[in-house]
Amino acid sequence: MRDTPTALPTVSLRQKLFKIWDSDVAYSFRQSPVTMVAAFVVLMIFIGAVFAPLLATQNPFDPAGLNLMDGKTAPMAVNEFTQNSYLLGTDDQGRDILSTILYGSRASLFVGFAAVGLAMLIGVTLGLIAGYRGGIIDSIIMRIADIQLTFPSILVAMLIFGVFRGVLPVQSHAALAVPVLILAIGFSEWPQYARTVRGVTMVERNKEYVQAARVIGLAPLTIMVRHVLPNVLGPVLVIGTLGLALAIIAEATLSYLGVGAPPTQPSLGTLIRVGQEYIASGEWWILFFPSLTLLALALSVNLLGDWLRDALNPKLR
Repeated sequence: MRDTPTALPTVSLRQKLFKIWDSDVAYSFRQSPVTMVAAFVVLMIFIGAVFAPLLATQNPFDPAGLNLMDGKTAPMAVNEFTQNSYLLGTDDQGRDILSTILYGSRASLFVGFAAVGLAMLIGVTLGLIAGYRGGIIDSIIMRIADIQLTFPSILVAMLIFGVFRGVLPVQSHAALAVPVLILAIGFSEWPQYARTVRGVTMVERNKEYVQAARVIGLAPLTIMVRHVLPNVLGPVLVIGTLGLALAIIAEATLSYLGVGAPPTQPSLGTLIRVGQEYIASGEWWILFFPSLTLLALALSVNLLGDWLRDALNPKLR
């Protein structure tokens, strides 16, 4: 009589979620009130940015929907001409500050995530190649990284941004400003990923599982992608979280200096640059609220990165 195969036990979604919730990382998250507050702030800003068209009271960058008579209305005050009231006030063009923050955060987060993804892609790839192959390839990649690290990343980003704008046609500057901004920040931040991945790869390449993969004849690319890469993702994730805050600040700095996002697609940095022109005349809210949003976002992301670094460190468990 033939034995019927026993069915493998299936794990339900509820059991998977409970396993994640009961993990060491989740326990560390629950035991840190500061981290929970930081995560809540980042989540609220992210939701506001994603759903800006639904949450904003107006499209602040559509001239047809603006009323100049609403200009420079103080927070919670009633405009004497239009009788309109805005939670965070309006700027000189009658744009709702809350709506501009929602749309501005959208641009800042998009540039930040895209720039970090590009820097991570370049850095991880070059770091894997340098750490696994070694020799002259390692020396060339690391010397390029060392040279770039001697300069402040914001200066490197400004240089790359200027080169791209000089090469591209003038009529396409506004349309390609955001992609060029992403490339500039991404190319300026890759060395730290490459150095970290190279160090971890140099340790992993001498371990038994890599030696066994070589013995059975696997190609170097296969070994790097399938076996070494999963073991370097932990440090890369931590650096990526911290790098997100740096990328957002870099984007805000470039936009504040007037070499970032165009006026038709402003970010938090552009809003801060516009607001500082009116701080002396008493319209403090035009500068204060975008600056507060940028500060809260960068600080919260940094706190999440610090927590993630400690949570993924086996020596601190």
